[in-house]
Amino acid sequence: MKSSESSQLKFVFADNSKENGTPPKADVSAGRSFLVHQADLNLTNETDARIDSDREVSVANLLEEVASLPNLATSLLQVASNKGAPGVDGLTVQEVVEHAQTLLPKVQRALLQGNFIPGDIRRVWIPKSGGGSRGLGIPNVVDRMVQQAVHQVIEPIFEPIFHDSSHGFRRGRGAQTAIAQASGYFADGYAYTVDIDLSKFFDRVHHQRLLGRMAEYIGDGRVLKLIHRMLKANVVLPEGTRVSTEEGTPQGGPLSPLLSNIVLNELDWELDRRGLCFVRYADDFSIFVSSERAGHRVMDSVTRFIERKLRLVVNQEKSSVNGPYDLTFLGFQLGKSSESQEVTIAISDRTRQRMTAKVRELTPRTWGNSFDRCVERVNSYLTGWMGYFRLCTAPSSFSRFDAHIRLRLRAIKIRQRKRPRHLLRHLLRRGVPAGMARKAVYGIRGHWKRSASFGVHKAYPNAWFAERLVNLYLRWHAFNPPRASKQLLLFGDS
Repeated sequence: MKSSESSQLKFVFADNSKENGTPPKADVSAGRSFLVHQADLNLTNETDARIDSDREVSVANLLEEVASLPNLATSLLQVASNKGAPGVDGLTVQEVVEHAQTLLPKVQRALLQGNFIPGDIRRVWIPKSGGGSRGLGIPNVVDRMVQQAVHQVIEPIFEPIFHDSSHGFRRGRGAQTAIAQASGYFADGYAYTVDIDLSKFFDRVHHQRLLGRMAEYIGDGRVLKLIHRMLKANVVLPEGTRVSTEEGTPQGGPLSPLLSNIVLNELDWELDRRGLCFVRYADDFSIFVSSERAGHRVMDSVTRFIERKLRLVVNQEKSSVNGPYDLTFLGFQLGKSSESQEVTIAISDRTRQRMTAKVRELTPRTWGNSFDRCVERVNSYLTGWMGYFRLCTAPSSFSRFDAHIRLRLRAIKIRQRKRPRHLLRHLLRRGVPAGMARKAVYGIRGHWKRSASFGVHKAYPNAWFAERLVNLYLRWHAFNPPRASKQLLLFGDS
């Protein structure tokens, strides 16, 4: 892997190259203080969208804004907050922050002189929930900083031209807004959905076509040249092989989500021109139609547009027309109640399986740390998980998850006692009657079965966990307070 490192490392740390030993230690607090000071200057001159009424670029000095010290400092702070892994050069985020005072002026000069060369991208493979693996590209920390700096300048230019039905990686939008819009289409009677899967989308983006679309709104050719260099950066595979990049925007860099939205924005407006209702989140999108026949007709025509005009590939095996009122999207399962005719939002089967697997990972039977540390990890995950799935309309699945998590935590408590006699004494100290405690210890074999016994449940009742463990069912009710009935509203203020 050493041979695949670019000259970027020597450029950035010319005085302390890793080839000559360990870089001299810098004061990380001084580096962060420098970044915070520079970033504060950026707040007073925040970049606005540079598009006039004809959607034409009004300035052509974007590179100066990209390379400004306040913008670079803000970018590095953002990269540091993401706590990403090192790239090919092996430099951590902390190491780059430590040397920020000397690093940023060098990067600024290189950008303005046009000789900044992005380093290689480290390829890693992560498993996909549906099987197989997805390739991520991890740029060097310095490259991530520059990508973020470009993103901060050009994102306000493209944000106004994005379609309202695009929800991925945009400010003020997300999975919740996408699901809310999809629910609205179901409520309006669009019972069938056309779900088109783009095969390896991020690996098949056509560079020249993307840059051509960007050139319509960016008047500074130097910025386009910089982005082109980023897209063409070589990729280093896990075994050390260095390969060139001819197409695609590798997932893993700060700029990739914005570029994906720029590519698919053309699809969004084509669907709008055809009068179709749709919801898109990154490369996941569904089109809503009123009949199955219309769905197949839309599937054929949209597939032709994607493959012929956008030069992307549609995965025919994973694309389908679904309905009536049956949509799996972004981990949610949308439907419609046959009785109340209201749209229902639940977690999908795959989400349920992934949740079960994650809970098993967080509460292993061989947990060797403190019990409080285990609960802390579980709470951290459950808090974020419920923040995402709070839109669900039925909390029944959450109560089942709560019970399952408590069982696993009780099993950890049992295993930590090691010997049966130690567990017996522990249950007695917890106020469990002697007969019930002996039955739980000696009458039942196996930690999992014991965790469901009356004796262990009495020692660690639900009320005991309520003081320590995040309760998904109660958290959902906190996010979704009961609404007053229409009859009660009649007695409101007149």
